[in-house]
Amino acid sequence: MSEQGHKKRQQKLKEMVDARVEAAQQEKGLLLIITGNGKGKSTSAFGTVARATGHGLKCGVAQFIKGTWACGERDLLSQHGVDFHVMGTGFTWDTQDKTADTEAAQQIWQHCQSMLADPNYDLVVLDEITYMITYGYIELDSVVAALQARPADQSVIITGRGAHRQLVDMADTVSEVRNVKHAFDAGIKARQGIDW
Repeated sequence: MSEQGHKKRQQKLKEMVDARVEAAQQEKGLLLIITGNGKGKSTSAFGTVARATGHGLKCGVAQFIKGTWACGERDLLSQHGVDFHVMGTGFTWDTQDKTADTEAAQQIWQHCQSMLADPNYDLVVLDEITYMITYGYIELDSVVAALQARPADQSVIITGRGAHRQLVDMADTVSEVRNVKHAFDAGIKARQGIDW
């Protein structure tokens, strides 16, 4: 393609993008869902928390599956004012105790409901809450009600596999992380700072 042809194509693309930007005038908090079977859902959410924190926004995170072991994101972001609430029981296949896991999930859900009702929080991350809904530890209706009643400018990110269809329908943005290849499947051990 000639230089003139390239310039003409790029100008037309710029005009289309500019028109879409101009048309997007609604302002509101967003509901984002990052789901799918691939690696990187929580990492993506934490990237957004880092971005929001860098812009001076107030963020809160609830971690439903992660245990009490070291978490690089939590260690870093808590130093910058991000509030964390961690279920602390670890993966449900570790505890194998539905009653204890349900109680632990409900305790963290209480913190989530407080954050979701608090207009001081600009961004709330419900990390891996999809599992809690799937396992019946937290009622879907309770999550939907809290999301619908949250402050208008508050954004929420939900992560985890198998996001419920009702949440997907409510969401403003849904991203699906697809597994193409994973080192663990080849017997490679998870690495601190890369995988956790």
